[in-house]
Amino acid sequence: MYLDAETKKGIFEKYGKSNSDTGSAESQVALFSYRISHLTEHLKLNRKDYTTERALTILVGKRRKLLTYLKTRDIERYRTVIKELGLRK
Repeated sequence: MYLDAETKKGIFEKYGKSNSDTGSAESQVALFSYRISHLTEHLKLNRKDYTTERALTILVGKRRKLLTYLKTRDIERYRTVIKELGLRK
């Protein structure tokens, strides 16, 4: 499986406050970004997989909502997340 417990723990440890910080916006954005990159690679190989395409669209929307939330609440946290994940140009 591409997303096991150790991978999640590592993402939460790196982008959250601790390895058990699963609720912060930064850690959720990082987890969504990881899943989005995996689904994008899957769709490059399986271009007719419309269920995965829909799941990818939903994930992108969730990540976008979280980033908008971060932007309105705390612009510095937003900028650090964007910089660390390399989302914007």
